[in-house]
Amino acid sequence: MHNALLLGSAIFFELIATSALKASDGFTRPLPASLTVVGYAASFYLLSLTLKRMEVSVVYAIWSGAGTALMALVGYFLFSEQLPPLKLASIGLIVLGVVGLNLAGKST
Repeated sequence: MHNALLLGSAIFFELIATSALKASDGFTRPLPASLTVVGYAASFYLLSLTLKRMEVSVVYAIWSGAGTALMALVGYFLFSEQLPPLKLASIGLIVLGVVGLNLAGKST
């Protein structure tokens, strides 16, 4: 459970940082730019703690895959980005891949 909490927190801070990066308008807005730096620093720190306890292949797949899928949803809800059927299907494949890697990591 502790590993999942660390990794989930790393993903959360990555989402905050990436959203702030979009809102920073090319680092021209100080508050979102600051949130970007702090969010990525927190995300990488939590990711490093997670890597002490879990395999890098599983951790990175979950972190990047979940971050990608969730960021697409954040883009849709916060930034009015489109989610056409092909994008939704691709997000579904990412989620399936992350689940598959997670299950494969537990079987060894």
